[in-house]
Amino acid sequence: MDISLTTPALLFPAISLLMLAYTNRFLTLATIIRGLHDRYQSQQDENLVLQIANLRYRVYLIRNMQIFGVLSLLFCVISMFALFAGWIAAGQWTFGVALILMMISMGISLRELQISVGALDLLLSEMGKGR
Repeated sequence: MDISLTTPALLFPAISLLMLAYTNRFLTLATIIRGLHDRYQSQQDENLVLQIANLRYRVYLIRNMQIFGVLSLLFCVISMFALFAGWIAAGQWTFGVALILMMISMGISLRELQISVGALDLLLSEMGKGR
């Protein structure tokens, strides 16, 4: 396979947008967690504990998504450097690693989305009890 210096550069916009989306998710969850923590201080409801546990797990997943995304970007840069230096095989391999890291990041993102539905189910079950 022939790979040029611009091939790894194609991932830069995608990685940047994913990292922005991951950061927005993290900030939103942090705000929700702070609100639930304040609510838990005044009313120690078991449902709040379950919601906070769900959110804690999601925050860890988002951290891992960000780590793999940043590593993917790092390997893209290393790939570009290797290709620039004329080390074609090294550039191809590091670009392959960057793609795998990006796939892992997106896989974790899918898992986090599945878990977010669980958090909404907790809220909906709380609303159902109020009837």
